[in-house]
Amino acid sequence: MTGESFFTHHSHDEAEQAAPASQEEQRPGTIPADLIPYLEEADRADEEDLVSDDQQEEVSERDLALEALALNSMLLGPDPSIVAELEGDYSQWGEDWEEELAERRAEDAHREALDDAAHTAAVLERVEEIYQEIIARVPEHQVQPTLDRVKETLDILGDPQNSYPSVHITGTNGKTSTTRMIDALLGAFGVRTGRFTSPHLVDVRERITIEGDSISPDEFVRTWEDIAPYIEMVDRAHGETDGTKLSFFEVFTVMAFAAFADHPVDAAVVEVGMGGRWDATNVIDAGVGVIMPIAIDHEKWLGSTIREIAEEKAGIIKPGQIVIVAQQQEEALRVIEERAAQVDAIVRLEGRDYEVLDRQLGVGGQMITVRTPAAVYEDVFVPLFGDYQASNAAAAIAAVEAFMGGRALDAKVVEAGMLSVTSPGRLQVVRHSPTIIVDAAHNPAGAHTLGESISEAFDFERVVGVYSAMGDKDIEGVLGEVEPYLDSIVITQMPGTRAKPAEEIAQIAREVFGSDRVDVQEDILEAIATAVTLGESGDESAPATGVVVFGSVLLAGEVLRLMDIRP
Repeated sequence: MTGESFFTHHSHDEAEQAAPASQEEQRPGTIPADLIPYLEEADRADEEDLVSDDQQEEVSERDLALEALALNSMLLGPDPSIVAELEGDYSQWGEDWEEELAERRAEDAHREALDDAAHTAAVLERVEEIYQEIIARVPEHQVQPTLDRVKETLDILGDPQNSYPSVHITGTNGKTSTTRMIDALLGAFGVRTGRFTSPHLVDVRERITIEGDSISPDEFVRTWEDIAPYIEMVDRAHGETDGTKLSFFEVFTVMAFAAFADHPVDAAVVEVGMGGRWDATNVIDAGVGVIMPIAIDHEKWLGSTIREIAEEKAGIIKPGQIVIVAQQQEEALRVIEERAAQVDAIVRLEGRDYEVLDRQLGVGGQMITVRTPAAVYEDVFVPLFGDYQASNAAAAIAAVEAFMGGRALDAKVVEAGMLSVTSPGRLQVVRHSPTIIVDAAHNPAGAHTLGESISEAFDFERVVGVYSAMGDKDIEGVLGEVEPYLDSIVITQMPGTRAKPAEEIAQIAREVFGSDRVDVQEDILEAIATAVTLGESGDESAPATGVVVFGSVLLAGEVLRLMDIRP
């Protein structure tokens, strides 16, 4: 309340009314009568202040803005048109002020859009530069099996991986889909998640997600710039001792854990890159582990037998951990249970502790009922095809239940979370008329599942495959599994130095399918077009044809890129 408002000017009549009162004898403890009008006026001023605080604040902010504008204009003074716009008065612009205002706003929006586009382009270019710098490092399998490099780097960074609880997922097939399901379910319960998966399909930023979305280009660049000096420090130290440096996957792992801590997230959902025991992600002490079905794959680095591979993957089991274990071959299960007993971990096994009780196909997916240690979740819609995805969903629900303390979960939230699940590159329909499906199946077990899922979920009269593979894969084993489900196959060429030449794959395919069922088109889009033609030829009625592109995550990603489909 200011002095001006308190000492308010009064009229002559008010003074005459107050005069007699001032002449009366004042009683002790009372206010002099001649001061009462002033006090009443002050009370009224206070009430007005209380009522109009917001309005006064708005006026004050506007005045400050105009004052700053005038001061910054120096000798010339503020632009009258700008002042008019700030005050909401455009009359100075003339009769066409509405058009003028619209044009100015359009110009401002255009400039802002151009600035944003330029910034985005520059940042994306920087992302690609960083990716090329990281990918130039040695692959994970070409460095000695150790966690020391990752541990040392994270230690310097303050061990960000310990600032949030984690779920750790391994296995041969199904781990990426299950990881995405766990992430979606936790997100539905309001948990802020970070998810780490590999490899990516189209964009390297897919590997690291924050609350379900790929890390932004700005965050990707910022995270790299934060950790790069420490990566260089550890590289230099190991270069002087054992001659190694962090591999590309180790670097991405460190980036993910650092990004999660910076966000920050409430939980991390982490998929191993390869194996488990010596995988860079195994520096986390996850409260919940998940081991999906184990099969022969990556024999060169993990071993040539189920037992050897299981020993590597069981290496993620930590003391006191709850381990969700999908159906396994007997030998693999024995290894897992032995490891769990050694470290006092709790095994929850599919078919014993949790299971899919019922599964019904539906439009766009399937309806499942799942039993877990805490509850039965009825009629949960999974927007994915294949009985293996039903098993993946059951494992994901069991894992989230364990993560949330073992209590029964809200069924409606489970339904909402599962409904939001996507699994790019896994039996993904990318086009209709004819139906074109992309799947990353790259080993015999995955190929077998692919064939069964297509037969069950789609009513095709003819199915034509489009296939390519890495040079180190069991090509004959993969083709042998899908041969009963395909009418013919087109061999194509993937990009990259590790890809096996198309003609060499075709030679193997001819032995499996017969020469009359094999075609070769090195260009991927031409291969798909040829497959469509083969599927629809010879029948004027154009039977229901399915084209299935499979054989590698790289091939799946390349098809999505060529078709301009974002995962």
